[in-house]
This record gives sequence, C-alpha cells and structure tokens, in this order.
Amino acid sequence: HGIHTKHKKKEAFDKYFYYHASVQSSDTDVEFFEATYKQLKKKRATVFCEDFCGTFANSCSWVKRHKDNKAIGVDLDPEPIEYGKQHYLSELNKDQQKRVTIYNDNVLNPELPKADIIAGLNFSYFIFKTRQQLKDYLKSCHHRLKKDGVLFLDCFGGSQCQEPNEEETEHDKFSYFWDQDSFDPVNNHAMFYIHFKVKGEKKRQKVFTYDWRMWSIPEIRDLLEEVGFKKVQVYWEGTDKDGEGDGEFKPVSVGEECEAWVAYIIAEK
Repeated sequence: HGIHTKHKKKEAFDKYFYYHASVQSSDTDVEFFEATYKQLKKKRATVFCEDFCGTFANSCSWVKRHKDNKAIGVDLDPEPIEYGKQHYLSELNKDQQKRVTIYNDNVLNPELPKADIIAGLNFSYFIFKTRQQLKDYLKSCHHRLKKDGVLFLDCFGGSQCQEPNEEETEHDKFSYFWDQDSFDPVNNHAMFYIHFKVKGEKKRQKVFTYDWRMWSIPEIRDLLEEVGFKKVQVYWEGTDKDGEGDGEFKPVSVGEECEAWVAYIIAEK
C-alpha cells in the first residue's frame, strides 16, 4: 500500500491546472466576446461555440453568464475533455451543465450545431499549415455560424516570434515558460513548448508542444474575406505603463511594431 500512495503522489502534477492558471482567463474572455457581439450586432448572443476547446473552461464560463446561454465545445483529444468534465463541468449547477454540449470531434465537421459566436483561441488554428487547410477551417466556421454570427480568432506575432527564445512568467507557487524553439522563414513553421517549474521541484520540460505555422494578420484576413465574411476587424491589445499587454482590446486600422503582440481578428458573417 505504501508503494501505491508514493506512486500516486509522483503522478500529482496537474498540467491542465497550471495551463489554466498561466494562459487562460475564461471569465474575462467570454465577457469580451459577449460585449463585442452586442456592440456589433445590437443584440445578445446566446449560443457560443469553443473550437479546439480542450478542457472547455470558456464554455463553462459562458453558460454561467446568463440562464439562456448555451455552449458547444469541440476538440479531437478526449483527454482534456475528460479533465474538463471532472474539474469545470462538475462545478456548474445541474441547469448550467445541461446547457454545455461537448463534441469529441473535428472542427471541420459541417454537421456540428450552429452558433452565434465561434471562438478559435490560444492560436490553435495555427496547426493548419497550408493555405488550403486554413481556408477549409475558416469556411467551416462561416458555415457553422448563424446568419448574424461572429468569429473570434486570436493571433500573435512580432519579431520575437522569428527567433528562438524563452520567456519566464513567475506566479506565486510556480513559473510558466513559453519557449520558442525554432522558426523557419521559408515556410513560417515554428515549434513552441510550455515548461513549468513548481517551487521546490525541478523544471518540467515540454509539458505542452505546439508545431505551428505563424500566420500573419493580412493572410488570415484575406482568407476570411475569400470564404465570405462580410466584415473583418482587428482588435489590438493596449499596453500598461510598463509596456506590457494590458488585456484590453480595441478595434484598430493601424497596429504597432512590437517585438511581441497579441490581437483578435473578429469576422462578421
């Protein structure tokens, strides 16, 4: 028995917990989607679809916002979905739980239910490395949106994303590392890793791995217009007094030349 508990303790590193604590702010994100949709469409969105949803924390935050809100989550990987069911879905009341539907499915499936808002977050669509693949995805989004639907995609870039580098963010009990391992200027393919170091423990390497193509805003914008989106706007992140991103996104026609920037591309059907 002693051996068993020892083994269990060793397994206790919860990568999804640390991921959520480092890179997600679900309540703030869904508040932004809701407010932006209302501003653009002069009405409330009720059906929210989270593509590449992973642990679908955003979907759970969405149904908590209003008694009519419904959320759809789509992801190919059953592991984070299972985690989300145990850790996030379980925290909702029965009524809220009924309004979350998770599909262990491909975001390209045209049969998925339609939504007012689709969000493709954490740059997950960067897994589509060819123009045709990305175009197919954006076409799928257009198809899966209701007639007043709005698509939210986050995007990042800057000169820092074109060279190997590692950035540490310190939290109370752990550090989060965003590691750009490589960048190929011929095809814009890039490898990224997330490492974590819990205080008093050794650094855990490559907890998450991302094999991406770095898409630029104009490329994405052109494709969105090509597949039929009527209006595409870029919402740029503001900066705080230290020159760091402040989490506030405003529509812009001109960006800033930063070493690293994050923006939303918001497309109306």
